[in-house]
Amino acid sequence: NVEIIEFAEAPVALVEQQGPRRQLFEAVGKFIAWRKETGLSPVKTSKTFGIPYSDPNTTAPEAFRFDLCGSFSGEVPPNVYGVKAGVIPGGRCAVIRHQGSHDKIDQSIYYLYRSWLPESGAELRDYPCFFQYLNFIHEVDECDLLTDIYLPLK
Repeated sequence: NVEIIEFAEAPVALVEQQGPRRQLFEAVGKFIAWRKETGLSPVKTSKTFGIPYSDPNTTAPEAFRFDLCGSFSGEVPPNVYGVKAGVIPGGRCAVIRHQGSHDKIDQSIYYLYRSWLPESGAELRDYPCFFQYLNFIHEVDECDLLTDIYLPLK
């Protein structure tokens, strides 16, 4: 089920990862360590987002970029983790909920791009799709992971 929503602009703290998808775990580790060390953007009360800037299945590994983000407004203090401030822009989005492993999230993304988008007549905005992680592997079984996928529209 695809819904059309108005996504409110989201100030975030983020860490960028560029390189093979398998290195994404390093970025996750940095972001978690920053959250724990600073107490900023706590996982229990903040939203957690992921922004893939391309498809890792069709992008050269060294060119793949992914930002891991946590909702946060204010100054991000200098830190050794490379965490900095950013913004996910607000606007109209199609959103679909993916349930299950993050390893299979591309199935839901491909559905949005290949099936839903052409049939909807909607046009893409100049911003990549992004994810909101609603729960985490340390909280639930992998089959119960919930991730909202946002597709920015004009």
